[in-house]
Amino acid sequence: MTQTAKSDSAIDPQDNRLKELSSEPIGKLLFKYSLPAVIGTVVMALYNIIDSIVIGHAIADPNVVAGIAVTFPVQSLGTAFGMLIGAGAATRISIVLGQKDHHRAAVILGNSVQLTILVGIFYTTCFAVFMDPLLRLFGASDASLPYAREFLLWVLPGMVLMNLTFSYNNVMRASGYPAKAMWTNMIGAVLNSILAPLFLFGFHWGIKGAAIATDISMVVTAIFVMQHFFRKDSTLHFERGTFKFNWKVITSILYIGMSPFLINVAGSCINAVVNNSLVHYGGDDAVAAVVVFNRFVTIFVFIVIGICQGMQPILGYNYGARKFDRLFRTLKLAAFSSAVITTIGSVIGATNADVIAGLFMQDQQQIECAVNCLHITTVGFWIVGFQIVATNYFQSLGMAAKSIFLSLTRQVIFMIPALLVLPPLYGLDGVWACFPIGDYLSTVVASLMLAYQIRKLRKSISSPAA
Repeated sequence: MTQTAKSDSAIDPQDNRLKELSSEPIGKLLFKYSLPAVIGTVVMALYNIIDSIVIGHAIADPNVVAGIAVTFPVQSLGTAFGMLIGAGAATRISIVLGQKDHHRAAVILGNSVQLTILVGIFYTTCFAVFMDPLLRLFGASDASLPYAREFLLWVLPGMVLMNLTFSYNNVMRASGYPAKAMWTNMIGAVLNSILAPLFLFGFHWGIKGAAIATDISMVVTAIFVMQHFFRKDSTLHFERGTFKFNWKVITSILYIGMSPFLINVAGSCINAVVNNSLVHYGGDDAVAAVVVFNRFVTIFVFIVIGICQGMQPILGYNYGARKFDRLFRTLKLAAFSSAVITTIGSVIGATNADVIAGLFMQDQQQIECAVNCLHITTVGFWIVGFQIVATNYFQSLGMAAKSIFLSLTRQVIFMIPALLVLPPLYGLDGVWACFPIGDYLSTVVASLMLAYQIRKLRKSISSPAA
């Protein structure tokens, strides 16, 4: 207790970075925190988008696009393990900083970084040992497997560094450094956009060149992020005595981080089902088409994720400080902004499908398949923004069970049954139709749960006992 009080008295008087979370106008505050996060996440999305575009035009074989596609679920599993720890740590740190417990925040930081490294070493080893079976599981054919294997083999070394970069970039933002968090992602993306074309077109390294470019970018950004937490003048930094494993802290991190973890795991599982359905009903051209859809919507989804990342420390801090009016205003503004973003994406995808497909592909047959994919899959994309915000609302408040449930509704509860029913009846179009069906049904569930939770919280606030 004495240590915590001492930490508070030493930091609070001059620490305006955290005070603004409970005092600045919500619109200004959300913009201040979300804009750097949006720029950072969109730039982060450019990693894979640049790789897909450059590889699609540098290598003539159309199977290369399908090969890259089947590596995405494996990379998503790696991201899932990073988010399991990083997202849980960021949420817990926001809440305890709202409670003015800076020492406990440092303990969470120290424990989570060690855990990230240990888990990263474990899963990359497993991926390397079981690489071919994993790629086959996610839809690799005889034609696409060699490309998938080569790319994944070279990108694996950078995955642990990717976890350190992106997960603790969120922690940096949660502790009051949104602009610096933005620069982290921008540095890596700019470096990757320079190195990837150089290695493919200049050095003629083939598909491994794109992977090596990503690895180098991850080394640079991971160093940038970690050095921030070694600086004594950072609001939150590494402290002596905070690296000893505290199982209560670890449990709380994993409990909250389970929601984004399951989102990514569910995404990988659904990709396995979708890719195998696509191979069956449309071949490698259909697998390549879903790359175009995923890469296109990634831009808009990552904008929404950036808004949610800006929203998260505001919600967590004010929830910890019991300032619920600010919490509700933040939620409304974030939900409205995100819905507008995904609506714009839906319109662009439906009206410019041929242009979008041409960015990633050279083969005309693949382009036609991708155009049909975009016309169907973007029908329900306009409501995805609200659903993402609702899920992140529960995560930001530490309500992990509700967030986990919402994370699973679209991809597991609704899409998998649809994939079992519609493709046998409607073929490839039936596979594409499963995407908007999952979007609409999961948004209905999210709306009902969010409305109930808000009414419940308002009732508890008005209660004399509260």
